[in-house]
Amino acid sequence: LMAATTFGLLNLLWEVAQLPFYTLWKQGTLGSIAFAIAHCTVGDVLIGLFAASLSIVLTRFLVPRHSAAGASFLVVFVIFGIGYTVFSEWLNVFVWKSWAYSDLMPTIPPLGTGLSPLLQWLLVPIATYFIVFWRTCRHQV
Repeated sequence: LMAATTFGLLNLLWEVAQLPFYTLWKQGTLGSIAFAIAHCTVGDVLIGLFAASLSIVLTRFLVPRHSAAGASFLVVFVIFGIGYTVFSEWLNVFVWKSWAYSDLMPTIPPLGTGLSPLLQWLLVPIATYFIVFWRTCRHQV
């Protein structure tokens, strides 16, 4: 529960912080911006829950018990999150045109994926992992 709450809160903060990288920031109403933040944060948490479940299953069967299972879990989680993000951003920005990047968004070729969502799925899971690890170890002492 601590991991899910931390992950959700960090994603909420990231969604708010990256708003200027999307056209919604200047073109949207306050209501549409609030809806987008809530919708994207809930989506991030659901993607994270699925990625965590998949990561647990894969690392349980593929990683020997004596190895660093936590690090393996985190690597699989980040790979899944980044993979899904590349697909989702391509689909929503270029195919469905559900949202658009502002001129401030750096993009990564070849698909033109925004740097901010890629960094989100790299940094938020890692930060969540270390925050939960730190809080758990601190309370065990």
